[in-house]
Amino acid sequence: MPIDNKKKKRISPSVLAALSAITILIGGFFLSYNYIQKKKIIAYDYISNIFYTNNENILIEEDGIKREETVTDDGPVTNEYIGYLNIPKINLTKGFLDKRSTENDVEKNILVVEGSSYPDTDKGNLILAGHSGTGWKAFFNDLYKLNKGDLAYVTYKNKKYTYKIVNIYTHPKTGTIAIYRNYDKTTLTLVTCTNNDATTQTIYIAELQEITEQ
Repeated sequence: MPIDNKKKKRISPSVLAALSAITILIGGFFLSYNYIQKKKIIAYDYISNIFYTNNENILIEEDGIKREETVTDDGPVTNEYIGYLNIPKINLTKGFLDKRSTENDVEKNILVVEGSSYPDTDKGNLILAGHSGTGWKAFFNDLYKLNKGDLAYVTYKNKKYTYKIVNIYTHPKTGTIAIYRNYDKTTLTLVTCTNNDATTQTIYIAELQEITEQ
């Protein structure tokens, strides 16, 4: 039989070393990237928790005048849901409690902020705050997908309140929330940390469109 005298091509040691180095660098990059992203998410959630834990006052600003809304609560306190927020666009349905309830806590539910009015208060403002980020309590994580004109619904005392978003803006995390709304309108205000920005919160202002019986 004829003998094949062709020499087999071999990869030189220097090329092998270079390929190995490149593989190690790529692997190190992805490991570092995943580590940094994980730390970034943890830091984001931590800042969010600090903001909502420390935030007890809602600052209302209108025509340059700063004041706090005060609302008198009447009736017994209940630890059961008194109403529901529904936003079909982001598949969100979540109950809320009496703001005096011990379960009205952003670590457990969406928070009815002190100073809020309930939906049946004419020209009042229901202010709901919730976590964004990761974990089971990030009820408002998808609010960033909302735009002006989108609808939100609140069910309260056997009535359905339909709201339309009219304004979306961000505000620095300073321990207070500046709410800019039309005081001649009944409004719903949603507050959460800004998507991918741990230094600001995003405020969604929605105005009442109609009330229907349930």
